[in-house]
Amino acid sequence: MVAGQTLTAEAGRPIDHAALRPRLNERADKEEHHMHYISTRGHPQRRKFCEILLEGLAPDGGLYVPETYPLVDDAMLDRWRRLSYPDLAFEILSLYIDDIPPADLKTICAKTYTPEVFGTTRIVPVRALETCLHVAELSNGPTLAFKDMAMQLLGNLLEYELARRGEELNILGATSGDTGSAAEYAMRGKKGVRVFMMSPHGRMSTFQQAQMFSLQDENIHNIAIEGVFDDCQDIVKAVSGDVDFKRRHRIGAVNSINWARLVAQVVYYFSAYFQVTAGNTSEVDFTVPSGNFGNICAGHVARMMGLPISRLVVATNENDVLDEFFRTGVYRLRGRADTYETSSPSMDISKASNLERFVFELLGRDAGRTKSMFDDQLRRRGSFDLSGDSAFAQVAARFGFCSGKSTHADRLETIRDTWRRFNTLVDPHTADGITVARRHSVPEMPMIVLETALPVKFAETIREALGHEPSRPKRFDGIEDLPRRFKVLPADTQTVKTHVAEILQAAAR
Repeated sequence: MVAGQTLTAEAGRPIDHAALRPRLNERADKEEHHMHYISTRGHPQRRKFCEILLEGLAPDGGLYVPETYPLVDDAMLDRWRRLSYPDLAFEILSLYIDDIPPADLKTICAKTYTPEVFGTTRIVPVRALETCLHVAELSNGPTLAFKDMAMQLLGNLLEYELARRGEELNILGATSGDTGSAAEYAMRGKKGVRVFMMSPHGRMSTFQQAQMFSLQDENIHNIAIEGVFDDCQDIVKAVSGDVDFKRRHRIGAVNSINWARLVAQVVYYFSAYFQVTAGNTSEVDFTVPSGNFGNICAGHVARMMGLPISRLVVATNENDVLDEFFRTGVYRLRGRADTYETSSPSMDISKASNLERFVFELLGRDAGRTKSMFDDQLRRRGSFDLSGDSAFAQVAARFGFCSGKSTHADRLETIRDTWRRFNTLVDPHTADGITVARRHSVPEMPMIVLETALPVKFAETIREALGHEPSRPKRFDGIEDLPRRFKVLPADTQTVKTHVAEILQAAAR
């Protein structure tokens, strides 16, 4: 099977890996499949990849998902095992992107995933921590966080598509810590792209703030919002919902609401799987530290494609909106006062944007019900309840999801234990992942924890746990002392829109 000739999963149906492969291998239908994307809230337009690349949210406020999921078979998995990371990325992305010429897409993947950018030819090495517990190293990129894996690709895709169209794009984003710096480092100096990145004022680590605010590039604009991450994210969604403003000012998105970012993350699930298994009959579990549900949603996509994943374990910190949902079926938003400031700050999130993509699948792709829950019930009541719905029984049985929560004391103990027993230093978010993974581990089943960031980004917590500083790459020496450039604004959509419009008008003069 070649790119563009895909098999598709029936919407909302579970993947039965064992039963699936013989059927796939026997299938003789080689008719070319064209990939389109639809909104989780039922907007009638079907879109192509490059359209949604520049758009972010759908016009009805929904998130884009593929009309069908391409399925992989044994022959594909066998062939992919032997590929380099950029070639694997090309093969997987080709199943979702058919409006960029294959030669161009291959060049973009090769340009993105290099040892010079990611420090190793494997790009995402997987190391064994203990028997059946592995850590996928996703933090070797320019900003030392897993967000680089997708953001570097997104930067190159955007530059390519904007040049092809002769257009410009102004990106409005929200970050709880790592997305912002990853986006800015990926977009700095990119032709035709400006970045306006909002972050919660004073709620990121010192290193994270320095990474973002020290950038002096003319196309990078940092906005510190007086509030929490969810306030920043709400503003992004409000601006995306203002169709006139969005079109007039060419506003796009780089948060994981952008499908391009999420599909880029699917690649490392396949790569990690190949590194810990000898053949395609083996299943694995993944544990993913999660706040906005983007990283683990990519695992859900990989599983829907037929990658032999048994379970997807969601690991949260004290902001446990996702753990509560997967345990009880109740999705209950938290207000600003109930969103805790924790030592794993990138997960201090109480509105998990990407959950809508999964709930859409859980409800059998019923866009009407999805819209009712995320547009009506959440806005009116701040929650929805699936606990009595037969669909909720499918969360674990059909989709493999389970969850757990880690606290400050848990992550300190895990950081100490991992350092003492394995001479390995992990950041607080990865520690949350390891903590929860151990609670869910099954004998003989490989468990892969996705690393979130390098410890240097959270030096305060490492000092508390171990009494010494984490090491840092030389290029970041003295970053905290560099001049900073950012604007503090209230958590008000109109104020942010005015600020963005004024900068764009000044640039046009």
